[in-house]
Amino acid sequence: MAQIDQYLQACIDQHGSDLHVASEAPIYVRCLGRLKPLTPEPLTAQTCEQLVFEILDQATSSRLNADWEVDTSYTMDNGERFRVNLYRQRKGWDAVFRHFSSRVRTIDELGLPPILKKFADANQGLILITGPGRCGKSTTCAALVDHLNESSEEHIITIEDPIEYVHVKKKCLVNQRSVGPHTASFSAALRSALREDPDIIMVGEMRDYETMSLALTAAETGHLVIGTLHTGSAAATISRVINLFPAAEQSQATTSLSESLVGILSQRLFVDSEGKEMVPAFEILVNSLALSNTIREGENHKIPSLIATGASQGMQTMEASLRSLVAAKKITQAQADEILMEES
Repeated sequence: MAQIDQYLQACIDQHGSDLHVASEAPIYVRCLGRLKPLTPEPLTAQTCEQLVFEILDQATSSRLNADWEVDTSYTMDNGERFRVNLYRQRKGWDAVFRHFSSRVRTIDELGLPPILKKFADANQGLILITGPGRCGKSTTCAALVDHLNESSEEHIITIEDPIEYVHVKKKCLVNQRSVGPHTASFSAALRSALREDPDIIMVGEMRDYETMSLALTAAETGHLVIGTLHTGSAAATISRVINLFPAAEQSQATTSLSESLVGILSQRLFVDSEGKEMVPAFEILVNSLALSNTIREGENHKIPSLIATGASQGMQTMEASLRSLVAAKKITQAQADEILMEES
């Protein structure tokens, strides 16, 4: 057992989301969004280096020494998985471990909106899961992939950095690739995936023009594409996608997006009113003829009102989601008001 495992297990036992290992600082665990020290004394730079490098294979260790930062994953002997970012700072080597359950939880177990299952029924198109960091986008994507794995007989390819949740074969053939060990980049893997007879492609991050362009092409040519973006609302997501393209290509990208978009789930996580657990809130956009025309005309300012009046189609504003949480006494009205002020 690696030395770091005792601290990772403590993170799991405390229901922490992240473990921070930093030179000349105590080990910290993030619980319910806040950092708290796990050890009373700071680690020496030498101890931190030993903890970091002990879990690396030779190739990853060489990459870290060459680039001074690397993303990888780590699996404990008990099957618990972590996404790991390793980096160099002025005092020495540091690491951040993000915990992912060894078991992929279902859409129902996570309390995700049932509309996600309808999104998954699409034969082709683009599904976007959005939100800020630490809001559970990867967990939502994993639940969606797991639902498809159980309900269809198709070929699923995931492209991640690194692989977070491991999907076992159910009804689908599932191939998972990680940027670094298995492919040079998201765009390179996505370009290759189009020649690998996929039905469903999950792209961990869509942060550049080439990746988004290939994703739209895949969505238009008979594939169901699932991706994530760091945006706070559906309208902001539409704008971000279009703005990834050069000005000369934005008109065509707008048309492609309006036709291929299946839906957008924008999510946030909040500490509940009792300070005991995290609860999710969702904005849901479902593509429709009216919405498609709005996107095509570049009238993104109309999207919030279309969502507000689209409840019969499964749409939901973030405000409506927060009202439901207040009514269920999961968060307070003050919390909801603060969140809405941040977004206004």
